[in-house]
Amino acid sequence: MIDLHTHSTFSDGSDTPAELAEKAHERGLSAISLTDHDSTASNDEITRATARYGIELVPGVEVSLRDNEFPMQRGGQSVPRNVHVLAYFLPLEASHPLQQQLAALRHDRDVRNLQLVALLQEKGFEHLTLDYLTQMTGNVHSIGRPHFARAMFKLHPDIVGERTDASWNRIFIDWLGNTGRAYIPKTSMPIEQFVGAAKGSSTVFSIAHPLVNYVSDDTNATVEATMPRVMASLRERGFKGVEAYYGGTNAPTRSLMVKLTRDAGMIPTGGSDYHGHYKEDVALGIGRSGDLAVPDEVLLELKAAR
Repeated sequence: MIDLHTHSTFSDGSDTPAELAEKAHERGLSAISLTDHDSTASNDEITRATARYGIELVPGVEVSLRDNEFPMQRGGQSVPRNVHVLAYFLPLEASHPLQQQLAALRHDRDVRNLQLVALLQEKGFEHLTLDYLTQMTGNVHSIGRPHFARAMFKLHPDIVGERTDASWNRIFIDWLGNTGRAYIPKTSMPIEQFVGAAKGSSTVFSIAHPLVNYVSDDTNATVEATMPRVMASLRERGFKGVEAYYGGTNAPTRSLMVKLTRDAGMIPTGGSDYHGHYKEDVALGIGRSGDLAVPDEVLLELKAAR
């Protein structure tokens, strides 16, 4: 069993790379990918940690990009769709064009975080500051929405209430998600720009949590009506994988997504989307439902696709 979608303290996860590797060993995982947002800075630490336990490491990253081919409606207007993309086996040299694109995305994130702090302060979260978030994370460049959510509960329970599983999920809907009162688009970089920067490398791209990105609900009818066209478009634009084995969906939906992915001639990748205690209902390797099991063969297919 493998897990190709995890996060650490280098982005918006609560576990250090060493802690993540130890938990992967305890879970019995044969391979993992640490897919921190917009950065591969964790690679040296996770390489040492996984080697200690004999776990295979797949270099990875998760990025937020614009898909202009499938716009969405917001406020009565058609706007580009923000989607998450996983890149595996990417080059790690800072001079590589793909790493330069990651640096641009990190800059965008820093600017957005400053804007989000200002917007939340305007809406009553007066104690929430960038300094507070930086002290929480230890690195201003790793601040993400889970850190904002944690700070909102800690500093302003008068606005968002006490933290529970339900209120934690709700804060992303009401405040921080793309329909929320404090939503700020993550990036203006289109998919084609980022994928194009990987030309000539062995990078393999997969679309992360595709149902979160592209469908209004996860009923079988909606999934079957929407995803084949999306998958065909992504394949034409350089994607070889679809995260069909996603830790946030149930077994029947995963099975359907695997079938659709295979029908599209693509690789059904998979992972838990583990964030440690920032997503307490998502367990490493086995996801939210506890029955996720990404087959080892998926990694063999990804290696062959490089």
